[in-house]
Amino acid sequence: MQILYSDNDLAVCVKPVGLDSENEVPAALAEILGGTFFTLHRLDKNVGGVMVYARTKATAAALSKAIQDGTMVKEYVAQVHGEPPVSGDWTDLLWKDSGKNKVFVVKRERKGVKKARLEFNRIGSGLVHIRLHTGRSHQIRVQFASRGFPLLGDHKYGARDEFAAPRLFSCRLTFPYRSKIHSYTTLPEWAEGAILDALK
Repeated sequence: MQILYSDNDLAVCVKPVGLDSENEVPAALAEILGGTFFTLHRLDKNVGGVMVYARTKATAAALSKAIQDGTMVKEYVAQVHGEPPVSGDWTDLLWKDSGKNKVFVVKRERKGVKKARLEFNRIGSGLVHIRLHTGRSHQIRVQFASRGFPLLGDHKYGARDEFAAPRLFSCRLTFPYRSKIHSYTTLPEWAEGAILDALK
């Protein structure tokens, strides 16, 4: 597993596809670096990319506050079927069916429904650069699929192709830490060479 940064308080790594972000990644970090790791945010098991883990409870509290305050910025690249708009700012109401582990766009607010917002730029043929403003379960996958642009490999949300996993990757993570802005960027093989335009 690639480590992008580590010190006594935190570690930034590239989560491989296939590892569980809550248990298996912290265990792998502990094996490489030693110590204890606290999960701050999550990626689906079949999605890879940049993640940060705290190594102390104080750091976990500080970074959790950054997530709540919206000062931790999460950006992704995705490859989708079809050609989405050149750019967009989408807000939807999402409801999760926990029994099926599937999320749906719904039309009105009710118990269990959560607002979801993302911005994106198209950066290539079927390739999009996304900033999440909310961290809902399966959010990117659902918001694109509901508009007729399912992610390649995302068979749960309508893709009909031979890819084994959704083409979704956490490409950049930016957050405040010790009075400094930290930012870490990496791209998957299928998006190498892509230029990540500035998102708000």
